[in-house]
Amino acid sequence: MKARGEYASADGIWVSAEIEVVDQRLTRVQLAAAGDVDDQMRSGLGRAEVALQGAAVADVRSLARLAADAWPDAPDGLAATIAIAVRRAVLGATDWRDLTFDVIPAVRLPVATHVALDQVLADDIRAGRRNATFRIWEWDDPAVVIGSFQSVRNEVDPDNAAEYGFQVVRRISGGGAMYMPPGTCITYSLTVPGSLTEGLSFEQSYAFLDAWVLDALAQVGVRARYLPLNDIASDKGKIGGAAQRRFADGTVLHHVTSAYAMDMGLLAKVLRLGREPISAKGTASANKWVDPMCSQTSMPREQVMSSFLESFKSRYRCVDAGYSDDQLARASELVRTKFGADDWTYRVP
Repeated sequence: MKARGEYASADGIWVSAEIEVVDQRLTRVQLAAAGDVDDQMRSGLGRAEVALQGAAVADVRSLARLAADAWPDAPDGLAATIAIAVRRAVLGATDWRDLTFDVIPAVRLPVATHVALDQVLADDIRAGRRNATFRIWEWDDPAVVIGSFQSVRNEVDPDNAAEYGFQVVRRISGGGAMYMPPGTCITYSLTVPGSLTEGLSFEQSYAFLDAWVLDALAQVGVRARYLPLNDIASDKGKIGGAAQRRFADGTVLHHVTSAYAMDMGLLAKVLRLGREPISAKGTASANKWVDPMCSQTSMPREQVMSSFLESFKSRYRCVDAGYSDDQLARASELVRTKFGADDWTYRVP
């Protein structure tokens, strides 16, 4: 069997592994790293290649140990990155370059419709009716979007939410509450086949699927890094957070909301962060200091969103796309029957 796999570490080092396997052992390993690769890196990769020859492909830990023993002065985490790239090749994981993405620019729709579209588009991808999809949200209605397993009572102050016109919408993915006044944050959804994250833990898949946005942020002047489990942060605080839903067939819905500008006083009124929980049920949102993008860039929000789109399109194979009438109709029906209904929104007491 011949195969290729790749993986990016949390600090952005991309490693690809081309392998051949006979009887569950590696008979050929060729490693490469993206970016500026010096002679020391090439030498280290070469030593790891030799060490992996003949190794059993059963688990990442054993492969990482072999790579680390052969290259003891490798950058932190690189031995594990090599092992994961090899293991993904063994499992037949898809590379980014294997996919074509439908890219949908910001279309102004109600927040509940965007949440419903996450389900509609995932259904279409799972059924083979459309490509993997990257899309940016836009909306006019103030909202708090809570995770699938959260309690509204613990997350939202109902009196202040009503006073300031915030609706509450429950999404299908996990994670914490997304505070979403219009024009203050940037939200995107990325829906991909499960083969793209094959062989990755939840934590590894967050870093892998968000690697591109760290470069996109740098292009607009925002210095950021990935922080486990699912945060994008600067030295001053959290810029954005991700949430995921993995469907039974492996399809992954991954979305991120990043703060562009934020009224922290209003946030503290609408959300119950740091207050005593009312319900013993539900996943709590983390109480973290927010560092919005506007602290580092003077670029308007709309321009940042356009830059994100162009950055994604320049990196992967993409086609321009939109929402079909059928997709919007199905999303509207889901808002009526599910995402706008109290029995879904308040399903966690």
